Amino acid sequence: MVSTPAGEPDDESDFDLDRREPTMTLARWRRFVDTQPAAFTLLSDQQWMDLDDEQHDAYDENRISYHSEMIVVATSLVRQVARQGRLLTMLNRREISARRMMILSGLQTTGKTTALKQLGRMHELRLRERQPGRMSDRIPVVYVSTPPKGSPRKLAAEFARFLGLPPVKRIYNTTDITDAVCEILIKAKVELVLVDEIHNLNLATAAGEDMSDHLKYFTEHLPATFVYAGIDVPRRLSGVRGAQILGRSVVINTGPIPYGDEWKAMITTLEDALRLHRHKDGTLLRNAKYLHQRTGGMIGSLSHLVRASAQTAILEGQEAITRKLMDTIPVDYIAESDGDTAA
Repeated sequence: MVSTPAGEPDDESDFDLDRREPTMTLARWRRFVDTQPAAFTLLSDQQWMDLDDEQHDAYDENRISYHSEMIVVATSLVRQVARQGRLLTMLNRREISARRMMILSGLQTTGKTTALKQLGRMHELRLRERQPGRMSDRIPVVYVSTPPKGSPRKLAAEFARFLGLPPVKRIYNTTDITDAVCEILIKAKVELVLVDEIHNLNLATAAGEDMSDHLKYFTEHLPATFVYAGIDVPRRLSGVRGAQILGRSVVINTGPIPYGDEWKAMITTLEDALRLHRHKDGTLLRNAKYLHQRTGGMIGSLSHLVRASAQTAILEGQEAITRKLMDTIPVDYIAESDGDTAA
C-alpha cells in the first residue's frame, strides 16, 4: 500500500519493500493477504505547487507507485467466484470423499487469477475474524501454479516450496515429498487449495496423466476444497481422467465483459481511484465505448490501459487522461487485435 506522506521521499529500500512478489510461498501469500488496498491522498493544488523539486519528485514517484496497483475491481466474476467458493467449502466441510471442486476457465486477461486469489484472501480473512488469536499455526489457504511440462515430482515440489520445505533433492522420491506435504497441511487445517495455470496439465501425454493422478491423490488426502483456474480447461481435460475432474467440478466460464452497465460501472470505479491534479471527472466514462473497443472488453487490458495512462500523465506533466493520451498507450496484442476488429 502506498502510504508515504505527501512530499516525503522514500529511500531505495522502501521501494523494494513495496514491490509485489509472486505469491508462490507461504510468507508471500500471507503478505498478499495482509496488504491493505492501495491508498493515496492527493494534495491541494496550492500544496502541490509549493513543493520543492525534491519533494515534487518524491510525490510523483509515490503516485506512480500507487497507480501501479490502484484497486481490485469487484467484478461480477469476483463476486460469483467468492459466493460459489464459500458455498463449496461449506458443502465439503464434513465430506470424506468425492469433494466438490471449482474450475475457472476462460481466455487470458479475463480476471481468472485475480478472482482466484481474491477468493483465497477473503476466505483467510474471514477465518481470522471468526477465530482471532488461533491462526498462528494454521495454513487455511494454499496457492500453487501448475508447472509447465510437469511431472508428479514437480507438482509435489510446488506444494513443498509454498510451505517452505527444504529444496527437493533427488534422494527423496515423489511419495515422500507428497506425504510430507499432506501431513503438514492436515495438521495446519488447510481448507482451500488454489491451483492456477491448470491448462499446463496436458492429459494427451504420459507425464500429464501421471501429474493428473498425483493431483487426484492430493484431492483425496487433503480435507480441502480445490479450485482450479486456466485457459479453456474443459476442452483440455479429456478422457477418463478429465471426466473424473469435470464430474466433480462446478465450472465458471470467464470472458470479455459486454459493453453495458457493468462495463461502465468498472470504468467509473477506476476513474474514481485516479490521483491526478487536472483530470476531469467523467472523461473515462464518456470514452466507455472507445475503451471497450481498445481492450476487447478484457478487464486485465482495461486496468493496464488506465493505469499506464495515469502514470504517463504524471511523467509527462499532463496530470489528466485524455483520448489522445490513451491512443499512445499500447495494450496487449489480443486486445489490440480484437479492438481493431470491433472498430
